[in-house]
Amino acid sequence: MPAPNTPATRSIPRPQILTTRAMAAFERFSHIEAVSGIVLMLAAITALVWANSPANATYEAFWHTEVALSIGSITLAQSLHFLVNDGLMTIFFLVVGMEIKQEIQDGSLSNLRMATLPVGAALGGVLVPAAIYLAFNTSATSHGWAVPTATDIAFAVGVLALLGKSIPANLRIFLLALAIIDDIAAIVIIAVFYTSTLDYSGLLIAGAGLGMVFALQRMGIGLAWAYLVPGVIVWSGLLKLGVHPTLAGVVLGLITPVKSMPSHERPVEIMSKAFNELLHRLDRDQKAIASPLKQIRVAEREVMPPVLRVQQSLHPWVAFLIMPLFALANAGVDLGGTRFDNSEVVHIVSGVVTALVLGKPVGVMLATFILVRLGLCKLPDHVTWGGVALVGLLAGIGFTMSIFIAGLAFNDAQQLAAAKLSVLGASTMAAVLGVLWGVVYIRRKGRVA
Repeated sequence: MPAPNTPATRSIPRPQILTTRAMAAFERFSHIEAVSGIVLMLAAITALVWANSPANATYEAFWHTEVALSIGSITLAQSLHFLVNDGLMTIFFLVVGMEIKQEIQDGSLSNLRMATLPVGAALGGVLVPAAIYLAFNTSATSHGWAVPTATDIAFAVGVLALLGKSIPANLRIFLLALAIIDDIAAIVIIAVFYTSTLDYSGLLIAGAGLGMVFALQRMGIGLAWAYLVPGVIVWSGLLKLGVHPTLAGVVLGLITPVKSMPSHERPVEIMSKAFNELLHRLDRDQKAIASPLKQIRVAEREVMPPVLRVQQSLHPWVAFLIMPLFALANAGVDLGGTRFDNSEVVHIVSGVVTALVLGKPVGVMLATFILVRLGLCKLPDHVTWGGVALVGLLAGIGFTMSIFIAGLAFNDAQQLAAAKLSVLGASTMAAVLGVLWGVVYIRRKGRVA
């Protein structure tokens, strides 16, 4: 057995060097905010091309392929579409829940005065688009009123990042806070307005899962995998209850601890002692160093609070796998099958596009103006009205959340296709308008400076 303190070698295989460099480059690349938005857009374009290609029949067939899990006489079978929309998207909502918890704890929602502006602006960005949609739609299609009320955080922030470092940091924070509150509004809307008949026995199942989560937290179990089974129980309970099961992610995110596991010593002190112990044991065999290495790993985990640690661990998976998969599974609209001679389709398209492209910026600007005029809050430092207009335009990028709500709002295939097509078109228009206005905004800001 080689000694654990074997000296480092200077001869490192070239494949290892190339792999290390590639992984480091990917790590840097994945943290560029604009990249996740680009990947999301590419996934949506792929879905559209696939659904309108000669192989379009395979699009629906693939996503409705059943995946089954059998244990003895028990068989669980669901389509790939269900697994993405109701399964994987739970992880997306888990991250959203953690972001909300973090903002409430020490971010822009941590006190009333700081929260007034983004909350008011977000509500304006929900109410005005909803009113515009309802103005275009009769009772037959009015249930889609919530589709244009949402904002896609990743896409909106990604587009803002394309404008470079000339954008004030406070403007990005304002957009993030507004988008998070938009998510809260969307979550409430899903729970209240798009819930089927309730089976209250599901509450007992979800309650049992939450009880297990709280028990594990009280026991000081910090390993994320330990919460997988309780999380699945909460998800199953909400599914049986009749609300959308992805809300389990939000609930679990909101109860994720914002402080590290209680300890008599700080994690860095434990790491320091364990490292010194490791140095003393290096001359022994590998079993002798197992204990201090374990202490270092546990302490290293607890340096960051769970709400941050889990969020950062899941972010690459959500940004580069889950959300692109969702776009691929839901953005494939057959353009030839969308009949614009159908009045209901025309009303949905007109309502969604106008609400996202025009209603969002008008709602955000109007609410912000009223709040500032009444003296209830003021614009953040270095944020001008031109910046507020930019935030309003980017808030019109509904994409992921809007398509998600459309899937809940419309059962009719024609109406759902029209809603999805509208969201894709309106989100693209909002992004283009946002970039164009952003360039003008930066130039004006440069002249003033």
